[in-house]
Amino acid sequence: MKTIYIAGAGVIGRTLAVILKHAGKNVLLIRGTVDGLPGTSERIRINLPDGSEVSENIDVKTFSQIKTIDGIVVITAKSFANSSLAAKLALKGVRYPVVLLQNGLNVEKPFIMLVFTQLYRCVLFVTGQFTADNVVRFKPVATCPVGVINGNEESLAAVVSEINSPAFSFKPESDIQAVIWKKVIVNCVFNSVSPLLNIDNGIFHRNNEALAIGKRIIKECIQVANACGVSLPEEEVTETLLAISRSSDGQLISTLQDINEHRPTEIATLNLEIARIAKELGMEDMVKETRLLGELTAIKSSLSLIQ
Repeated sequence: MKTIYIAGAGVIGRTLAVILKHAGKNVLLIRGTVDGLPGTSERIRINLPDGSEVSENIDVKTFSQIKTIDGIVVITAKSFANSSLAAKLALKGVRYPVVLLQNGLNVEKPFIMLVFTQLYRCVLFVTGQFTADNVVRFKPVATCPVGVINGNEESLAAVVSEINSPAFSFKPESDIQAVIWKKVIVNCVFNSVSPLLNIDNGIFHRNNEALAIGKRIIKECIQVANACGVSLPEEEVTETLLAISRSSDGQLISTLQDINEHRPTEIATLNLEIARIAKELGMEDMVKETRLLGELTAIKSSLSLIQ
């Protein structure tokens, strides 16, 4: 049985590692941004929405401890580490499938530049949060779609079959770009408004004023998506926002968790990437609110790093 390598030892990486090992898979968790540390075995507990708990001992290593890779690599590290991760993986060959479980637009570019020929992109519809050391509260919202960046539909089906499980489910998606854009737009709302208000994801279904801001961001971002050839109905994106908000009451968005823990955030691939694309298209004035909230979040993030 081949190993599934999970690069990124945060909430999503640890959750996926435990769930896959519990399903009988060989799993190795790799620290995405830290190298040179000794390997460990860690007991990780995942609390599921039905009140049950799954726990497993997971082997954790760094890239320098891995000689060869002979199975699927799943990237769950934050997307700002992708250039470094792509370079490290390229040194070990690019023949194996790589699946990106990340938020943001254009996060796959470093892997495309290094000619990873089996490259897939997943859009996450889950939330998770550490409640103690190596204890995660995990809430799936919907099955997570996976689509082809480089590869074919047959290889996509094989990859999805390897990483799919009832507790953390995946499905093949033929139009992954439309799903990427829809989730990015939703994340532009969650990952800027929630950190700036210092509040949980449920704010948008509980508070009409917060929802009104979210709807304005959605409207701005959809104009950019349309200009990039992706057509999305505002009502559909708004309903996705509300569905995630309802299902994750009390849960903090990843950007707010990162700010609270003095870690870098992914806002550059969300609001600020939408603003960058809009500027290239001559649409800069159409995304003023999206850009402003992104800039404020970036400032809050940078201030947290020096505290």
